[in-house]
Amino acid sequence: MTSATVVSAVLVAVLALRDASGPGSGAAGSDADCRPTALLEPPCGAWFGAFVPHERDDLPEKVRAYEKRVGRKLDIVYTYHDMSLPEGTRREGRLLTPEEQRVGEDRLLLLSWESKWWGGTKKQQPTWKQIAAGELDDRVIDVQARRIKDYGKKVFLSFDLEMDTRTPANGTPADFVKAYRHIHDRFRELGVDNVVWTWITTGYLDHADEIKKMYPGDAYVDWIGYNQYNYYRCHDAGWLTFAQTQNATHDWIRANISDDKPLMLSEFGTAVDTARPQRQAEWYAQVPGVLKGLEGVKAALQWNYRDPGPHCDLALANDAAWDSLREAAADPYLNQPLK
Repeated sequence: MTSATVVSAVLVAVLALRDASGPGSGAAGSDADCRPTALLEPPCGAWFGAFVPHERDDLPEKVRAYEKRVGRKLDIVYTYHDMSLPEGTRREGRLLTPEEQRVGEDRLLLLSWESKWWGGTKKQQPTWKQIAAGELDDRVIDVQARRIKDYGKKVFLSFDLEMDTRTPANGTPADFVKAYRHIHDRFRELGVDNVVWTWITTGYLDHADEIKKMYPGDAYVDWIGYNQYNYYRCHDAGWLTFAQTQNATHDWIRANISDDKPLMLSEFGTAVDTARPQRQAEWYAQVPGVLKGLEGVKAALQWNYRDPGPHCDLALANDAAWDSLREAAADPYLNQPLK
C-alpha cells in the first residue's frame, strides 16, 4: 500500500468518525459544538427532564431521589405556580422559591405560571382580561418579574399551559393572546432578559382551531411545548405507542404553528396496563429512537405523577419501568452539556 493510499484511508476514517458524532446523529459532537444556544437549545440532541411530585419545601430531596432511580441528573426540573399575591411565605405564589434556586444551581428550570389562585375565592381568581389590562402589574407581575431578573440564570417560563382547555372559563382565545403578550412585554419593560418564553399546549388535535387562535406569534415565543400521553384506560382509549402519542401532534405543529421553533415534549408518559405489567417498560424503551426522528424536538420531560380520575396514575409503576426509563435516559442523544 502506498503512503498516499494510507493517508487517504486515514482521512476517510477521521471524517466518518466526525460525521457520526455530529448533530442529529444521536451522539454528541465536541463540547464546543454542542453547547446550548442563547435560548437554551441543545444543538446535538435533547434535554431530559421531569415533573417530580413534591411538597414545595422538599423539592431538592425529591429531585435527588428521582435522579437516583433514573441513574442521572435531570437537565430540566418542572414546577408550577399560581398568581396569588407573592408576599409572605406561601410558595405557590413565589416564583423561584429558595428550593427551586437550589435545584437550579446545576439544572435548568421550567416554571409553569397559571392564572389561578389555588385555594382562593372566586373573586380572587385572575382573568385574562385583568392581566391584559395591567390590573395585576404592581401586585403580582412586576414582583415576579423582578425576582426572576434577580435570579440571573435563564429559566424557561410558561404562562397558562394547556390554554386550549381554559376557554371559555378564562376568556376567549384573543383574551389569552393579549394576556400572554402583556406579561411578555411587561417583563421586557422591566429589563428581564433571562426568560425563555415557552408556549405549552395540550397538542390535542380536536382542539386544533382553538390552539391556532391562541398562539401569541413568533415574536413572543421562544419554544413550543405540547403534552401528549398514552392515557389508555384513564381516558377509555386504546393503548398507544410512544410514536403514536407524538407524531401527529408534532407534524401538525410544524405545519400550522411554526416550522422552526425548538419543540419540547413538556409532559410525556404512559398509564400502566395491569394485565401486562411489562407494557409500561416496553413503552419507555421506544423513547430515544422515536425522539431522534422528531425534527426540532429539543427537550422531553417525563411526567411521574397521576391525573385526576380512576386508572389515571401515570407514574412509573414498577422496577421494570424504572429500568427501562433509566436505559432510555442514558442514551447519548439525551445527554448534552449544560454549559
